[in-house]
Amino acid sequence: QAQLVESGGGLVQPGGSLRLSCVASGTIYSIGNMRWYRQAPGKQRDWVASISTGGTTNYADSVKGRFTISRDYAKNMAYLQMNSLKPDDTAIYYCNAEEIHYKPAAWLNDVWGQGTQVTVSL
Repeated sequence: QAQLVESGGGLVQPGGSLRLSCVASGTIYSIGNMRWYRQAPGKQRDWVASISTGGTTNYADSVKGRFTISRDYAKNMAYLQMNSLKPDDTAIYYCNAEEIHYKPAAWLNDVWGQGTQVTVSL
């Protein structure tokens, strides 16, 4: 079955940049809307950004103007470009797909990756 795998996290200084990647592995026929979430220690998981199948993007107010979500349909990938990072951006970042079709008439709903750690600190 299909699964999502994130990469690209790490330690960065305030003001720096990181690019997160999310790849859907397995047999993929199509992927629905894709989203990035994050969860800081001791806090709930929050929505960060989303991109529809048609390419429409939306962002949480806290990241608007600093983060950019994109996707490569041919490679079954989504990205999150994060610029001007702040210590408050420190969290585990998760990729989510609304649905993944792994057969013409079979799909998984609400698929999550395992997360990638982003730490913003001096």
